[in-house]
Amino acid sequence: MQGFAAGSGPRGLCSLFHEGIYNRIRSWGSLVPDPCGVWQPSQVPWGVGPDPTQSFTARSGPGGPGPDSTRDFTAGFDPGWVWSWFHVGFDRLSATPMYPGMQHPFDGNGDRSGSRPLCALALGRDAAMARAPPRDPARAPPEPSRGPTGGPGLCPAPGRREPRPRVRPVVSAHAMAARYLRAAPALSRLSRCPLPAAGVEQRRHYADKRIKVANPVVEMDGDEMTRIIWAFIKEKLILPNVDVQLKYFDLGLPHRDKTDDQVTIDSALATQKYSVAVKCATITPDEARVEEFKLKKMWKSPNGTIRNILGGTVFREPIICKNIPRLVPGWTKPITIGRHAHGDQYKATDFVVSKSGTFKMVFTPKDGSGSKEWEVFNFPGGGVGMGMYNTDESISGFAHSCFQYAVQKKWPLYMSTKNTILKAYDGRFKDIFQEIFDKHYKTEFDKLKIWYEHRLIDDMVAQMLKSSGGFVWACKNYDGDVQSDILAQGFGSLGLMTSVLVCPDGKTIEAEAAHGTVTRHYREHQKGRPTSTNPIASIFAWTRGLEHRGKLDSNPDLVKFAQTLEKVCVDTVESGTMTKDLAGCIHGLANVKLNEHFVNTTDFLDAIKNNLDKALGKK
Repeated sequence: MQGFAAGSGPRGLCSLFHEGIYNRIRSWGSLVPDPCGVWQPSQVPWGVGPDPTQSFTARSGPGGPGPDSTRDFTAGFDPGWVWSWFHVGFDRLSATPMYPGMQHPFDGNGDRSGSRPLCALALGRDAAMARAPPRDPARAPPEPSRGPTGGPGLCPAPGRREPRPRVRPVVSAHAMAARYLRAAPALSRLSRCPLPAAGVEQRRHYADKRIKVANPVVEMDGDEMTRIIWAFIKEKLILPNVDVQLKYFDLGLPHRDKTDDQVTIDSALATQKYSVAVKCATITPDEARVEEFKLKKMWKSPNGTIRNILGGTVFREPIICKNIPRLVPGWTKPITIGRHAHGDQYKATDFVVSKSGTFKMVFTPKDGSGSKEWEVFNFPGGGVGMGMYNTDESISGFAHSCFQYAVQKKWPLYMSTKNTILKAYDGRFKDIFQEIFDKHYKTEFDKLKIWYEHRLIDDMVAQMLKSSGGFVWACKNYDGDVQSDILAQGFGSLGLMTSVLVCPDGKTIEAEAAHGTVTRHYREHQKGRPTSTNPIASIFAWTRGLEHRGKLDSNPDLVKFAQTLEKVCVDTVESGTMTKDLAGCIHGLANVKLNEHFVNTTDFLDAIKNNLDKALGKK
């Protein structure tokens, strides 16, 4: 391949860039092959002159898309800036390489340290800029180092480390070019020449500083605004500090539809295998979503599918910030809700009847003994019906998870049902909990001076509101779904709530954000408008998963990192930097102003990143 040629041989870069990107980069500069195997820039003169917006010349190199030519362009950039190299690496947001036959360069652990540069991009201005008033020689940029071919030293001579030139801030076209190059899936192993020494050392330093994680973590991507935030968290907060292999599953609604929801099942099975998963918020489709995404069918909740495979209990606990007022002022201590994550309404069979008739339920034993039949209702006309279930095994697992969690927190445990109405169904929950408590946990509870008590759901709601907090509340599936949102809002915001699915084995967990995909903000984002979306619950999904991975692997550094990131999030909010929903809790949503009371999404995430770097000693 010569220059930036289109489709010339198996290395043709057009397989990576669509036509518009290719043409734009082509128009900005030329790429000329160097004997070292690196793509060197065609030599361009150093520009001078104070005007930050001046014309410059770009030449197409030999063998490029056309004959050698010179064209003048206008681009806004700093007068002292002349050239820089760009490494083209795999974009982490791309699950698989787009280039046929390429292998992912992460070497199985997410590390980019072995990859090499594909090309260097030169951007310069021609001698016409000399018509501008000359700059003070003392302010002139230093002469660039020279490589063995006489060009800029992107390929250092053997035995010599060439320093990278001082590059002044890049704006306009150059920044756009860099973005395009970073976004392209890499041909990172095609180059035969290593990075400049400074670049290699920087990458090596990056790798050495990261916390090594022995075992993988399952990552489940999601939808809409939370998907965008999720990517930032992973790229800016997690991967620069943690060297972890991520088993990636795209649970975005289009991909679930494409795989007939098999990807959701696969992600749950992977979680069983690797014991730790982190999950982004996902869409559960309704009729409107089916039409919007042109779905094959109305797929069930991915959370419900995962929970029914894994079993266990979803524990939701508020994230408390001192400056965020509570709607229930008496809640001075956290309250954790343990939601049974199996069966009931979430795996029920419901239907509509359009005429009069009899609704019956039949149970047929597998041992061939006589079946049992229950008449539910005689419909005089149209109506609705439902049949739902749960299992002794699942209820027992739910009970063990709740008792273990209460012991861990050293808090009392309350269990709520409506057994006065559902005497058999809810009565079974009550009986199994009491039996397991008496047999396995009563002695330990007595030692910790905590207790277990069953209460009716309506009585428990009243008790919760007038309490000071500091207890675990075990709820059936639907009750936990409703009450956890009430709890979150009572403590300030649904964006300040952790959610962790704990399986009965006490080893397997799945951490996720407790809120939805923030569709309203995503619609604003699609229009190009800034949003102020709270990412804290999504960050805590990562930290709770990594903390558990660290405990399983006996990795105290990983546990400490997760706890540090959580503290940084809380400290950032308590210092006064927060998103709009949190500012609204303090001042009222009608009274808050951007950059006075709250910041937008990216500024808040940047603030967390800067504070994390300081906490980790990087600044």
